[in-house]
Amino acid sequence: MSDLTKRYDFVLLFDVQDGNPNGDPDAGNLPRIDAETGMGLVTDVCLKRKVRNYVQLSGKDIFIKEKAVLNTLIDEAHEQESVRKKEKGEKTEAARAWMCLKYYDIRTFGAVMSTGKNAGQVRGPVQMTFARSVEPVVALEHSITRMAVTTEAEAEKQSGDNRTMGRKYTVPYGLYLAHGFVSAHLANLTGFSEEDMNLFWEALQNMFEHDRSAARGMMSTQGLYVFEHSTALGNAPAHKLFERIKIERKPESEGPARSFEDYTVTVDESGLDGVTLHKMLC
Repeated sequence: MSDLTKRYDFVLLFDVQDGNPNGDPDAGNLPRIDAETGMGLVTDVCLKRKVRNYVQLSGKDIFIKEKAVLNTLIDEAHEQESVRKKEKGEKTEAARAWMCLKYYDIRTFGAVMSTGKNAGQVRGPVQMTFARSVEPVVALEHSITRMAVTTEAEAEKQSGDNRTMGRKYTVPYGLYLAHGFVSAHLANLTGFSEEDMNLFWEALQNMFEHDRSAARGMMSTQGLYVFEHSTALGNAPAHKLFERIKIERKPESEGPARSFEDYTVTVDESGLDGVTLHKMLC
């Protein structure tokens, strides 16, 4: 059971400067772009990875972690005394409950755990969409040089010049917007608690601070808008709440946007019957 009794919908606003927010392995690691509109994309999987990494740094255990062997972790659930004592038909549910209790990301995002000893499937109470840029972005390609080679054969071929050429792809600037949802009903099935949710909000605000790399440039959360409903079923359609957030270019901003200061974010807070808006980092 969970102490979460209300529905939440949220909007995450983040930006990137001179970096690749989410490379596409099927396109040579180019930044993901909607081919029809030119809008930049960041997958929900990418955002969840950053949340997981932050949560792990905070001391919570996660299921989908670097170099994990998932079936080994699932098998561990079946080795627990509380699971082994169950009848054959009850073991899957008992293993599922144990996994939800142990791993933050399972009780948050859900998981498929039927790949080894069956621990069932979990539909997570927290779901996120792809992030999409507010305006079209341009993917730039840069040649880079390493003053070294990897093998003696390469050194001989270059007569000692010893250079390795490479490519790096960046977006000069992009402001991205993602949407998300928290279901109290599904939280009650996984044990996702109020404490878990507060850690999730914390992760969304700070995850880029612990995800620095040369490839990602400057990435920052610029705003988190959380719509808290007064009931578990909710008091308004999510898309209608999301429409209240408007992002527009400032009149004095000319040419391509190059910083968050080129935009104005406005929120219509009138007539929010049964819904409370929490603005974080805004």
